[in-house]
Amino acid sequence: MLEHLSRRNRSLLSLSLTSLALALSVLAFCTSYWCEGTHKVVKPLCLSPVKMKNCGQNNSQPYTTEVPTADPKKADSNVTMSPKQEEELARMRANNLANAVHYIWETGEDKYMQRYFHTGFWLSCEKHNDGTGEKCRSFIELTPGETQGVLWLSVISEFAYISLLAMGFLLMWVELLLLCLNKDMYALKINAFAAICTVLSGLMGMVAHMMYTTVFQMTVSIGPKDWRPQTWDYGWSFAMAWISFSCCMAAAVFTLNSYTKTLIEMKHRARIRLEEARAASHAPPYDEVITTGGESLYSVSRLVQQCQQGAFIDTSWSPGEDVSGGGMVGAKSPHGLVLVGGCGREGCEDCEREMDEVENALEREGNDEMC
Repeated sequence: MLEHLSRRNRSLLSLSLTSLALALSVLAFCTSYWCEGTHKVVKPLCLSPVKMKNCGQNNSQPYTTEVPTADPKKADSNVTMSPKQEEELARMRANNLANAVHYIWETGEDKYMQRYFHTGFWLSCEKHNDGTGEKCRSFIELTPGETQGVLWLSVISEFAYISLLAMGFLLMWVELLLLCLNKDMYALKINAFAAICTVLSGLMGMVAHMMYTTVFQMTVSIGPKDWRPQTWDYGWSFAMAWISFSCCMAAAVFTLNSYTKTLIEMKHRARIRLEEARAASHAPPYDEVITTGGESLYSVSRLVQQCQQGAFIDTSWSPGEDVSGGGMVGAKSPHGLVLVGGCGREGCEDCEREMDEVENALEREGNDEMC
């Protein structure tokens, strides 16, 4: 399927996956539903000086059903009291309630209740059934001292994961903008940096998630006794974090695929243009030009010898083809240039002299280059 996608469509696909990964990672990091389960806690006590039939909902709410007995010495019970007297009366009632006998009618497992909790990087919250809602505590304070360093490393890795993912997201936007402006080479360079950032962010995210899982399991084993869960499992924040990691790695694969495919296509197009240019100019192939010992290039001494023997050499890149009136002789300079000249049958002495001058000039040029 990717073979039929254009470069711009491949960039859009990588950008979409990176955007999804970034959104899911931020949402998972800020929520506290990485792990959830239940705590086993004792039910609240029933407070009453006498045995009561209604001790609150599920025999757990501390309230009394006694009706206070009227004092016969008091003529009227609706006598107005001062605020100080009301405060003193309330304090006396509180003391009497604190000194009351505590009755627990449940036995065995009936005296325990399951309390729901959920935990994240920052908070661990418990749901109370007495109408007060959720009460949260810092998860960093709940972790044992020997595992707090690992937890902080996990937090730092999560920050690095989100930061690198955001950097890759911005680079992909810049790449897409450059593609719209038809600046392919700049877009290819930006694409390489985006791929590196995305791969590094995926690795940091994997390390952060695994370290947090290790810290939570250690806290379950040796954490505070009033917090240790009876049952627990991973929550939806944990699932979102790993989905974000999967999208991040998929975006990295697509980005690297787009980079390598674009680079190969550009090299292939450049090779085709070069071959077309060579065919249009009738120039010899590069391998034939640099071949030593073949019939395409000849040394000056060999040219002179053949000229003295009355033979001529045609070096117009087609060995064996006769040229009337003379031949082509050549010498190669230190810069790789082939110097070509004519040599006829009747001018061998002049040819030899000219070739000597050419050799001397080339030697002087080479010595000047070395100096």
